[in-house]
Amino acid sequence: MTDVVDSDELMRRMQRARACAAREERTWRARHDELRSADPEAAREAAVRTVAYETVIRVLDEVLTPGRRTAGADG
Repeated sequence: MTDVVDSDELMRRMQRARACAAREERTWRARHDELRSADPEAAREAAVRTVAYETVIRVLDEVLTPGRRTAGADG
């Protein structure tokens, strides 16, 4: 990846990445809910993936809108 991009394009790419992570987070959360009673091991895996995507979203939110989340909102 040697293309040089301007700041607007970089922001658009990060916004698309955030939207993708949000879709994946919803997908894995739904999968966790579906599998909770039927397949506990798969439900745990889905829960881990949900947390991972939540973390990606949190990081991208801070990059895209710094300071929007308060320090106490994380925990």
